[in-house]
Amino acid sequence: MEKKKKRRRHRGLGFLILVMGVLIVCGVYQYREYGNIKDVMLKLIGQDPVIYQHVSEEIGEMDGKFYYQQLSEEEQTVYQELLQGLLDHVEQIYVHSQKPERVNELLVYVLNDYPEIFWSDGTASSTAYSGFQNYTSVMPGYLYTKEECEKKKTQIDMEVSECLSGISENASDYEKILYDYEYIVNQVDYDDAAEDNQNICSVFIGKKSVCAGYSKAMQYLMEKQGLFCTYVTGEVTESFSDGDGHKIPHAWNLVKCDGDYYYVDVTWGDPIFQESEEEAENVMDDEIRDNISYDYMLCDDDELFRTHTPDLEVELPDCTKMDLNYYVVNGMYYTEYDGQTALKAMNQVISARETKVVLKYSDESVYKTAKEDILNNEVKRAAQNLAQWYHLTEVSYSYIDDKKMNKITGNILKKRIEIYPILNAKNINRILNEKVWIKPI
Repeated sequence: MEKKKKRRRHRGLGFLILVMGVLIVCGVYQYREYGNIKDVMLKLIGQDPVIYQHVSEEIGEMDGKFYYQQLSEEEQTVYQELLQGLLDHVEQIYVHSQKPERVNELLVYVLNDYPEIFWSDGTASSTAYSGFQNYTSVMPGYLYTKEECEKKKTQIDMEVSECLSGISENASDYEKILYDYEYIVNQVDYDDAAEDNQNICSVFIGKKSVCAGYSKAMQYLMEKQGLFCTYVTGEVTESFSDGDGHKIPHAWNLVKCDGDYYYVDVTWGDPIFQESEEEAENVMDDEIRDNISYDYMLCDDDELFRTHTPDLEVELPDCTKMDLNYYVVNGMYYTEYDGQTALKAMNQVISARETKVVLKYSDESVYKTAKEDILNNEVKRAAQNLAQWYHLTEVSYSYIDDKKMNKITGNILKKRIEIYPILNAKNINRILNEKVWIKPI
């Protein structure tokens, strides 16, 4: 007879089913506490789930944030988690990424978009973890405690409020940008040793800064006025008297004015920065201090890239217009040279009893032609007109020859001049009130 096979009892399988049933039951209860199946499973195997940085609804879409818009949807999530962590002053931020180097780059992008986060020093210690959970732990470097931040915020808000009270909300985009530009130049001194010089505290509190502080302050003011402005980093060529130079890190701004993109570099507009970086020909230091530069007050790529080289981390939009550059708007920009036009510009300054004339040319060839004729001929004719119109026995003038920017800046009546005949006290007071320096003979 054929023997019947004995049926084996799968005790192990039954035990497994029993355990899984218990786990499922436990999971149902624990799901209510931890919120998702992955976290439940982590708790069941003895691991704590990662608490990623919760992003509040207040952050919004961030349509005007330049660096954020350059990212993929996945990296935008990490960016938002970093942003929220910095805003909350969190010591350890958990983000959905396993690329610590890229996370550190995204942290810099956050700071580029948010100049108001002055308490971060831009550094971070990031560590990636892999396994059932893939994430990066970020420990940002902070300059101040939460309490110190609140005090500095109050100081900054007071200064910014006072600053913006001087410009109408109905002013044009150009007027607002020019106002912010001149405010920073006039209120802040360039100083390599300034405290907090990489953030806006140095500008609005300390009144001394470097390019990072200047540019972030410009961004902060413009955003307060509802204008687009972002922070750009790169290198510039530092010139020397022998014509050679080397690259140094620098920062400036990309802005939008009346719908078009332009560059703005407030730092290079500051006369104190010019004095520390440039060697001006035939000019005294005190004249440099009075000589605000507007070359980078709304300029195009061609103008900027003569001296500035942006970093290539993100693609920048083309800036193709010079129509709103300060010198163009104010009739000081020339695409060709004409001696009579240059003389007319100097005569108009003399007639208005002003002291400075600026002649800026579109390219090097036009500038070279202009320089030779102006300095050898037209400026002497202008000086003769000055002496004749105001009956002067001696006229003093000087000039700044800016080869790099194709520009000549002449200063007339800057120093004391002598006048004849003998003037009575009434005439002397009238002329002094009109800012003409005289010495009666």
